[in-house]
Amino acid sequence: MEPHVWDDTAGGVLGPGAGASASGAGLIRRRRRRWVRWGAGGVAVLLVGAAGVGWGIYAKLDSNITPDNAAAAELARYEKERPTALVKGAQNILLIGSDSRSGDGNAEYGRDSGTERSDTTILLHLAADRRSATAVSLPRDLMVDVPGCLRPDGTRTEPMFAMFNYAFQVGGSGCTIRTVEKLTNVRIDHHMVVDFHGFKDMVDAVDGVQVCLRSPIRDKAARLKLPAGRVTLDGEQALGYVRARKSLGNGSDTDRMDRQQGFLGALVNKVRSDDVLFNPAKLYPVLDAATSSLTTDPELASLRGLYELVRGLRNIPTEHVQFLTVPRESYIYNANRDQLVEPEAEKLFALLRADRPVAVTRMDPTEDPRDSATNARITAPGSGATPAPTFRGNTAAEDTCG
Repeated sequence: MEPHVWDDTAGGVLGPGAGASASGAGLIRRRRRRWVRWGAGGVAVLLVGAAGVGWGIYAKLDSNITPDNAAAAELARYEKERPTALVKGAQNILLIGSDSRSGDGNAEYGRDSGTERSDTTILLHLAADRRSATAVSLPRDLMVDVPGCLRPDGTRTEPMFAMFNYAFQVGGSGCTIRTVEKLTNVRIDHHMVVDFHGFKDMVDAVDGVQVCLRSPIRDKAARLKLPAGRVTLDGEQALGYVRARKSLGNGSDTDRMDRQQGFLGALVNKVRSDDVLFNPAKLYPVLDAATSSLTTDPELASLRGLYELVRGLRNIPTEHVQFLTVPRESYIYNANRDQLVEPEAEKLFALLRADRPVAVTRMDPTEDPRDSATNARITAPGSGATPAPTFRGNTAAEDTCG
């Protein structure tokens, strides 16, 4: 039987009641509507359909989320420069993993210098029909045009050609969004920022995530000592696994992003297969961990906002949840930096703008991810049809041990 979900036609889920009378039949109707609203609010807490969570829990989770008002003001200032959304219903969300050491529990990962960088940035495209989701990793070492942005101290930077994560360091999420929009011409509808502590807690809340290691890992800096084969990582291990760069694989940032994408796919599978979404006892700690270290645009900074975003995602098959890295290669003037591979990168951005399907082919572990030829391929034309790009990546349905 299909789990019960919130009926959006109920209306007035979180707002005040519209009862016309405080006594008699009016009072009964008002109380009945109040219970309907509270029941629907409980469903919104669980985001995808489990009911029965109390209002106190809802209020706690709702208050966990921090609204990013500074970014909203910066984007409003430059609204005329921003791209136009082309497809109604499609959504583009920028996911930013911050390496800030200033948050609760983050100091152990290094000294707090007063700034933070985007350790991981993913452009997540949700199709208008909500039948697919495509997550595109943007390398932090990618050389891009960063616009002039507002610093935390109120001064403004000059436009600069610099590494991508410089945008977050000097101007936070608002500057990062403007940089991504300038790079891709894709309108960013929402954004989310999560720090180390939130990532660890979310992994622990689902009792760990299983990955497949082709060889043992002994990495003191990443605090990893793991055997080869299938291994379930706890939060601390998962953080080391997705952040390690020089000691795992070939040491490239692209290899690290491949690892992150595989891990996110495994996390999606764990949440779906372990029935977390429909079990209040399992889902509450996941939501508490996720929201406690989450900063979003004001529109998403509530459980109702998040619910509105993700309610249509519960039915996306895992094989239609795709992960890939934007086509890139070594920067011509510095092998330790990246640049886009064209015209493949623009073809990818054009597909996202038009809400067209993006095809990915599984990553071959024997290939060097720094080789631009492995980042995007053109499929052989058939029957005179225009060749379509196929990008190097994976889906959430793929078994990393397979």
